[in-house]
Parts: sequence; C-alpha cells; structure tokens
Amino acid sequence: MLLAIDVGNTNIKFGIYDGTELHRIIKLSTDSHKTADEFAVELFTLFKVYSVDAFSIDSCIMCSVVPRITNRLKAAVKSVTGVDALVVGPGIKTGVNICIDDPATLGADLVVACAAAQSMVSLPSIVISMGTATAMFVIDKNKRMLGGTIAPGVSISLDALTAHGALLPSIELKAPQNIIGKNTDDSIRAGVVIGTACMIDGMIEKVEEELGCKCSVVATGGIAPMIVDSCKHDIILKDDLILEGLRIIHLKNE
Repeated sequence: MLLAIDVGNTNIKFGIYDGTELHRIIKLSTDSHKTADEFAVELFTLFKVYSVDAFSIDSCIMCSVVPRITNRLKAAVKSVTGVDALVVGPGIKTGVNICIDDPATLGADLVVACAAAQSMVSLPSIVISMGTATAMFVIDKNKRMLGGTIAPGVSISLDALTAHGALLPSIELKAPQNIIGKNTDDSIRAGVVIGTACMIDGMIEKVEEELGCKCSVVATGGIAPMIVDSCKHDIILKDDLILEGLRIIHLKNE
C-alpha cells in the first residue's frame, strides 16, 4: 500500500492507498517543534487506533510546505514503516509543465494539486487551494501551468480582522444565513465568507476573460465547501485532491 502525506501549515494529512482506492485518511496537527521520535510515536499510535498494518505500507510519497519538519517526518515514516519517503521537489517527475518565471518557487502542494487536476477534470482548468492562503492557478488546454493568484486565506483574514479591531469579537467561522447581517457576528461572517466567494467568482471571470475561454474549476481545502457553496460558478470540490496528486506522481516515479 501507498502512504501519501500532505504536510500543510495547519494539518498533516496521511492518505493510505490500496491501489487506486483511498483506504483511509488520518490527520495530525502540524507542530514544527515536534521531534522525529514524537512524530513516529503519534503515527504509530494512529495506525494502531485505525487498525492500519504499518508493514503493509510498501511505498511513501510526501509534499511539504513546512521545510522545517520535512526530514523529521520522513525519519518518522522510516521508523514506523521501514519505507523511505519520496519527497516532491526538484528532480521529481510530476507531469506538470510549469510556465512561471521561476518554477522552483512554486509550492510543492500546488504542483501536486495541478498534477491531480489535469488528470481529473477537463482543461483548461482553474485550481483553487483554500488553506493558509487562497491560491488560484491556471492550467491551459496543453497542460501548461501558466501561473495564478495568491490571497490571504479565510482564517487568516478573519484572525487579522478580529485581532486589530478592538470592538470586533472572535467568532466561529460558518456561512451566514443572509448577506445583510443583523449583528456583528453575522456581519463579519457575511464579509469574510461571502466576500471570499465573490472574490473567487470575480477572479474566475477575470481569468476566463484573459484566456478567452471557459474553464473547469476545482477546489480543495478544509474551508472550501463553505466558500464554494456561496459561489455562483460551478466548482468541483475535491477534498483529497493533493493526496490524489501524490498518488499520480508516485506512479510516474516508480
């Protein structure tokens, strides 16, 4: 079985594949202070909790946007499974033709998301990743990743708003019932959630105008379902987009 690992700024997501089937997803919080041994203990414990046989893992691939813990997590995987993890980076075949000024500056998670999208949806396509940042990247009909946009993520925007507004409360993030909020909490929710949805709709229209054609749109990230539900465009939700991209890239590098 394949262990696919998506290391994000907030969570580490472990996907266990049996062939093309995603058997299970396990999550850990990202903590850059943990040692390799601590990661190993947590991973071993989670495998036990979910009845995953560590020795059934015969290959592993990882993408990480937190370089500080990449090698520690790789060492933890080796301790628990005996497998050396392949880390997405320079020299790895991805199938993505990156056409930006400096391809090395593109985050591994976005490369992997694009690899998945160009295999799963019609092209041209807009790939949206909603995490710490709201990133939108464009793949043309010839499978070229042309570039994209990066904006502050929903949670960061909300945290910045409530941290710098003395009279604004910290609130639970959820979709508002109405755009016109009748209280401060609902007004903030409307501004953050509906505002982000409007930004995404507007950016999709701008990208399609620049390309001169319609695009399929695919979105991933924990906050994506809430935002997409408020968008007017048809957007395909793929919570496991990066894990699927890792599986595809692994096949290319076997």
